[in-house]
Amino acid sequence: MKISFRLNGVSVSTLAPTGTETLLEYLRQDKGLCGTKEGCNEGDCGACSIILTGENGVPRAMNSCILFLPQIQGRSVRTVEGISGPDGTLHPVQEAMISQHGAQCGFCTPGFITTMAAAHAAGEKDFDTALAGNLCRCTGYAPIVRAAKLAAQGQVPDWMQEGPQPSSQPTSSDLIFCPETSDDLAQWYENNPEATLVAGGTDVGLWVTKQMRNLTPLAFLGHAKDLRQIEDHGQYLRVGATTTITNFMEAIAPLYPSFNAMLSRYGSPQIRNAATIGGNIANGSPIGDGPPALIALGATLILRQGDKRRRMPLEDFFIDYQKQDRLRGEFVEAIELLKDQNRLRCYKLSKRFDQDISAVCGCINISVEGNIIKTVRIAFGGMAATPSRANKTEEILVGKVWGIKTFENAKATLLQDFSPMSDARASALYRSETAQNMLLRYFNELENTPVNILEVRA
Repeated sequence: MKISFRLNGVSVSTLAPTGTETLLEYLRQDKGLCGTKEGCNEGDCGACSIILTGENGVPRAMNSCILFLPQIQGRSVRTVEGISGPDGTLHPVQEAMISQHGAQCGFCTPGFITTMAAAHAAGEKDFDTALAGNLCRCTGYAPIVRAAKLAAQGQVPDWMQEGPQPSSQPTSSDLIFCPETSDDLAQWYENNPEATLVAGGTDVGLWVTKQMRNLTPLAFLGHAKDLRQIEDHGQYLRVGATTTITNFMEAIAPLYPSFNAMLSRYGSPQIRNAATIGGNIANGSPIGDGPPALIALGATLILRQGDKRRRMPLEDFFIDYQKQDRLRGEFVEAIELLKDQNRLRCYKLSKRFDQDISAVCGCINISVEGNIIKTVRIAFGGMAATPSRANKTEEILVGKVWGIKTFENAKATLLQDFSPMSDARASALYRSETAQNMLLRYFNELENTPVNILEVRA
């Protein structure tokens, strides 16, 4: 398969015979651009960060180690070698890193430079969040954050204001299919049900870099525009399956601010810029952060096989550990969310605040009329083999008085809903106790009692 894109302002073309060739491999081995580093090779450390600009013209930091070449067809890529101007003029980020002594060994520095330049171009000011996906091994973050703040005072250089590479739709091959629409995908996938579907690739990428798996045939979904659309239908949102987590967060921020805040801890900015909400559902992980919140919202999943579509409550999609109710040749097409769910609260518990996998993720959505609990939807991740509802606890709460004693009494029932396991992230006892405490946290938060330790000040 032939790939065409713009690299540091210059149009280039290359071949991707299998489709699993990564951008990092191409940069270092084929182009000799070794400033971009291979660190963890799974999207955790940020040493491989580059800037990718798509058709919307918005520059995003991405992990090149798990970005397959077909995913960048028609895009614009900037590596650390392309951050300075054509005449050698330094970017404001580079100048600030020098003046603020933001580098020692320098291994992580190229990733920081590209991530900071992407944030600079987007006008971002929350640098702790913007840099959460970049690991510094020796310098320390204080001078780097100071550099980001200083650079923010400078203008975006002209050479950084570019759009994607003008190109036609990528040409498919026997092993690689690039659908332009969901209709194209439905027809092809029905005839090739053994194929691997790649949207963001943040999960599939590790099958290649860590497990050395052969994934052909492949379908790259990033060029099917209708699969990444978000449509407002008045009472509900219809979210295309390949909507990135970043774009999904922007859409839900005014509707479900707690869900949005929880997703700000989903991976890193680089991961959120690539990962998709449909992929987070379809991989069936029991600790995926999206499904518990979507279940608590009463989300409807739309599955498609050829010309046939199925609709189901999202919680019914998960059958058992890594087993979903998905037919052969069927894929996740969209998710529908009701918009009047402003009492949803989402709580993620992990060892690290940023870029960590949940030990427990609890999402609670309760409506109250006349001080009586009317409806209850409680869903947890990390408490069972699948993201699941706390059905018995919900039954106990419905019809009760909205009060702290009601929630204290309901805590014990939660232990009848789940029998969590112990693993490297948390013990079964820890999971049970923290899940119970999330019920109390929900009540106190809606009663305007401070519950977030990150917001408590001396």
